[in-house]
Amino acid sequence: MPPTPTVVLVHGAFADTAIWFGVVAELHSHGIPVLAPPNPLRGLAADAAHIASVAAQIDGPVVLAGHAYGGAVITEAGTADNVVALVYVAAPVLEEGETLSELHGRFPPTGPVGELRRWSYPVPGGGQGVEVTLTAEAFATVFAADVPAPVAEVLASCQPPLALAACEERATAAAWRSKPSWALVAGADRVIAPDVERFGAARAGATVVEIDGASHAVTLSQPTAVARLIRDAVHAVS
Repeated sequence: MPPTPTVVLVHGAFADTAIWFGVVAELHSHGIPVLAPPNPLRGLAADAAHIASVAAQIDGPVVLAGHAYGGAVITEAGTADNVVALVYVAAPVLEEGETLSELHGRFPPTGPVGELRRWSYPVPGGGQGVEVTLTAEAFATVFAADVPAPVAEVLASCQPPLALAACEERATAAAWRSKPSWALVAGADRVIAPDVERFGAARAGATVVEIDGASHAVTLSQPTAVARLIRDAVHAVS
């Protein structure tokens, strides 16, 4: 009997590994090994290389699950030899050679452009890069509309910023072309338009579940449903 794959959970922008807490608990309750490493959020190539390195150091098969920007990361990182499946959760699904900005530009804007706060940070070799977070005022309504207000308030204060340059980096691979994929569409997502999620999932030939009324923070508000989809992927490749 083949070993049960390890699930590696990859968070996206504006939330760290805490976004997966409920999902981790659900997967543990079903005896599925889980790892939720930090995603550096410094750039698509660098982030994908980091996650691919984590996956490659795990003994046995790996199922990569990416939330939000984490979906772009697993699209590249999923080329690691021991990755056997991909799960996209309220996430974009990039094609090789495509940028996040190009994919989002195919559809009417629903994202949080006006609610972003810009920060500067030093880059190697000198100079300044630009990174973004959501404003605290917008976080609850844009990111976490179906999460209890006190939780959303804490998350808003704990946001990891995303380097803006990541949105303009071209994907160098599309692992879904050679590996099976699953996708969850958050029907009321205001960070990534549901149509973006649906388009990418259809392009990848993913097995799709849609949750009406779910916000971008669906991993927190609907952890059982998210974990169920991940378990489906695990069982399909076990």
